[in-house]
Amino acid sequence: MYRYTDFDTAFLAERNRQFRAQVERRISGALTEDEFKPLRLMNGLYLQLHAYMLRVAIPYGTLSSAQMRQLALLAEKWDKGYGHFTTRQNIQYNWPKLTDVPDMLDALAEVGLHAIQTSGNTIRNVTADHFAGAAADEVADPRPVAELLRQWSTDHPEFQFLPRKFKIAVTGAPNDRAVIKAHDIGIEVVRRGDEIGYRILVGGGLGRTPMIGKEIAAFVPQADLLPYVEAVVSVWNLLGRRDNKYKARIKITVHEHGIDEIRRLVEDRFAETRAAFNGADLEIFDHIRAQFAPPAFRNAPDDVYDAAYATDPVFRAWADTNLTAHKVPGYAIAQISLKAHGETPGDASAEQMRVLADLAERFGHDELRISHEQNVVLPHVHRSDLPKMHKILKAHGLATANIGRISDIIACPGMDYCALATARSIPIAQKIATRFDELKTEADIGELKIKISGCINACGHHHVGHIGILGLDRGGVETYQITLGGDATQDAALGDRTGPGFSYEDIVPAIERIVGAYLEQRESPEETFLQAYRRLGMAPFKAALYDTADAQSEAA
Repeated sequence: MYRYTDFDTAFLAERNRQFRAQVERRISGALTEDEFKPLRLMNGLYLQLHAYMLRVAIPYGTLSSAQMRQLALLAEKWDKGYGHFTTRQNIQYNWPKLTDVPDMLDALAEVGLHAIQTSGNTIRNVTADHFAGAAADEVADPRPVAELLRQWSTDHPEFQFLPRKFKIAVTGAPNDRAVIKAHDIGIEVVRRGDEIGYRILVGGGLGRTPMIGKEIAAFVPQADLLPYVEAVVSVWNLLGRRDNKYKARIKITVHEHGIDEIRRLVEDRFAETRAAFNGADLEIFDHIRAQFAPPAFRNAPDDVYDAAYATDPVFRAWADTNLTAHKVPGYAIAQISLKAHGETPGDASAEQMRVLADLAERFGHDELRISHEQNVVLPHVHRSDLPKMHKILKAHGLATANIGRISDIIACPGMDYCALATARSIPIAQKIATRFDELKTEADIGELKIKISGCINACGHHHVGHIGILGLDRGGVETYQITLGGDATQDAALGDRTGPGFSYEDIVPAIERIVGAYLEQRESPEETFLQAYRRLGMAPFKAALYDTADAQSEAA
């Protein structure tokens, strides 16, 4: 993984020194809140519903053990003992004191972490496939590309005051695990003959006006990637709507002008940006790529794994749900769920973070990943180590066997924390997970991805959930709309709205009726919820939702 240079270290130190002085001026009253706001946002500091919130960048979701331990320290020393991992592969601290934030940033800098551009109208944290460097289906590791984009975008003088925030995601495999079609720019590493290049998508995004990204270039050579991406952002910076923040995203610009016109404008701008690059970016990329060499994989028997799988049903259940095939024989990708039934999705205590750091150091070649699904990944674990690792996970409440299951719910903080939220998200996620755990139907249901957002901004990615839940305020009452059939993969699709929303008390029974309809009408246990929905359409699920509810109401 990438290690910061002396330049990086000096840059962070100076940036933190500046922000410390700004915080002191705010506390003294020399800066008003309105004057301080753009300064704190440049450093990832929000003023939320109850307190400040610090959002720390985890570039492309990759962490070392030392970095994870430092995140635990921040949670323990300056927050309430936990952190919240987000759908942007970041971590949020919800209770820091303003006076402590400069010390928190200095502590982060000690391990090469920061909060720069995790907020504001800038290019946000670049995300990537959480299986990068390990996936069996990978064309190439996307993390060097993501790191190149991170360095290019950080404090880019042209892109510090964009019309709105801008998000980039990169995948190195045809099976998209980075949701690239729901990003302002999505990048897929592709191969053309012997040459590696990039397929570029533009204009994706969720929120108030959800759209699936459109292909603007089928193949961009490596030498042209950075000037091409710069051309895209530059065109949008000029054309993007600044008169209406709800329309100030590149998806709106692409929609208003059409992809063909945007492609023409980008090509014109690209002719200029390409001439301005002198090859230094390629030298930097070569340097970056060398730091992402695979670890020293070992060749060892895995009979210990086979024995545990055959004799321990708890381990077997965890292995069947939480492990993914690795490109190296004898290894596995281990996903660690932060979705224990009844807990807050994405939260991890300081103790749990330290356990995860220890496990990565002992069994995982000193590397962890944060997924956009708000879970932790150990990408390189030898199968012979998995039974020992599983025992440690169990002892610390981290062995929930539910990856991809109905309780593996993506949820934003909602109205419990966020000043923008119009409804609660966390309690809904907890209630759904608890209910289906009580019913003991989770294993039978199989793959089913529920995503919950507490407002129209869609931080919970509800539009692309197999079942999406959007919380809204209707006359002072929390109301939850349901969508079905969303998909966050390479076959990305926006969910279809079922109809009228449901109250806080009725939303969990509504989800239960949807799942019941699926179990009744699927062709076999192998047919997933999404497959069944695509075959059957909305009608049987809508009937289960509303006709059944009406019948129950009349009976009562």
